[in-house]
Amino acid sequence: MSAINSIGTLNPATFTAAKVAGIGGGGQAEQTFKNVLLESLNQVNGMQQQADMAVQQLVTGGDVNPAEVLTTLQKADMSFRLMMQIRNKLVSAYQEVSNIRI
Repeated sequence: MSAINSIGTLNPATFTAAKVAGIGGGGQAEQTFKNVLLESLNQVNGMQQQADMAVQQLVTGGDVNPAEVLTTLQKADMSFRLMMQIRNKLVSAYQEVSNIRI
């Protein structure tokens, strides 16, 4: 049951321009946009895997609270939808930039 309670959340603050550029990091290593996206994808993937494990434990009769399983599924779904919206915005921005005539 501890695996269900330790679900992290996707932090939208990781997508701010200042954080990506390393401004105000206080000596932290500069993060590239690629690294921020990969880290976020890994978080979403981890949440999906935790949701799968929670459902599997519930179906097999494990010691799990059904409300926690539902919450886990909703968090995983919401983080996936957020990532898909970010992907759609990036694709849209790429298409706009590629249509610019120089």
